[in-house]
Amino acid sequence: MTATRIPRATPATPAASAPAAQDAPGTKEGLLRRLRPATVPVAVLLVLALLPYSSLDIPVLLNGPVNSPGSLQVFALCLVFGALALGYDLMFGRTGLLSFGHALYIAGGSYGTQLAMTELGLGLLPAALLTLVLGALAALVLGAVSLRTLALGGVGFAMVTLAFAQAGSIYVERNPGGLTGGEEGLPLYVDGVPDALVGVQNTVNVYWLALAYLVLVAAVAWTVTARPAGRVWQAIRDNEQRVAVLGRSPFAHKLGAFVLASSLAVLGGVLHLLVTAGATPHTSTPEFTLTLLVMVVLGGSGTRWGPVVGGVLFTYLDQRLGGWDLGVEPMLILGGLFVLAVYVAPGGLTALGRRRSA
Repeated sequence: MTATRIPRATPATPAASAPAAQDAPGTKEGLLRRLRPATVPVAVLLVLALLPYSSLDIPVLLNGPVNSPGSLQVFALCLVFGALALGYDLMFGRTGLLSFGHALYIAGGSYGTQLAMTELGLGLLPAALLTLVLGALAALVLGAVSLRTLALGGVGFAMVTLAFAQAGSIYVERNPGGLTGGEEGLPLYVDGVPDALVGVQNTVNVYWLALAYLVLVAAVAWTVTARPAGRVWQAIRDNEQRVAVLGRSPFAHKLGAFVLASSLAVLGGVLHLLVTAGATPHTSTPEFTLTLLVMVVLGGSGTRWGPVVGGVLFTYLDQRLGGWDLGVEPMLILGGLFVLAVYVAPGGLTALGRRRSA
């Protein structure tokens, strides 16, 4: 009977064990590896926060220095629309819900905050909080009604949300009781707003508030999409039946995405009210939602930075093309650029960077 030889385990060589030791969570290399994805967002945030301290003059791109009130207002509007596009992408890009009624909640945040200050005598913060709560409740009810039509397919959901948005737009334009101002809109009620946010000299404070809103929306969107709920949203977008078979409720998760995106839109309406110094009826129209959709597609739906890039770029061009003597209607140029971007980068502008790295 022969004995079976058992080979002795050879100790790991230092070269083989070095990478594992370097990537350990407690080591310096492991810490740097975990912090590396956050370097770009932190750098961008630092640049945006320090922008009002720059007196750089760019003649073609801006009407004045970077820290001039006009330039800061354009930047603030770009930040607000970047955040609005990112919030809308929670439904469209992450969950696969095509809503044409997102403008209803943006207008609700703008007009609701304005009316709460003028009619109820509230300050800006209480009025915004009240509007946020009422907007979230409205999104819960209208979202539940709209999602029931998904039995007819995605077109049914899109049409029902469009109907709600159209009803809200008609209500604003008819100016019942003089509450909405009709086609003229409502100027900002400055008596209910802190002095630090009123006047041309305080444009920098409004800019920082818009930046804070973008940071909030990005933190919420990126955190939720990295959680199990966000993974379920992506699974619903890819194959809803499989999600139902695995025991998850597609309806509940889609309703959660709808309410979250709508609540962020209500906050965006408050910021739009402050940046533009008034509530405008254009924010209540379905065309406003289509603009957000174009922003998301332009930057790249379902991506981390795509909606923000699309929202900022589209808003900047929309604001600046009118000041350039090009002899062509600005919307025609925007439309042509959008068509060109779709052909060159079908997955959005951020897809170009991924292709280059690949």
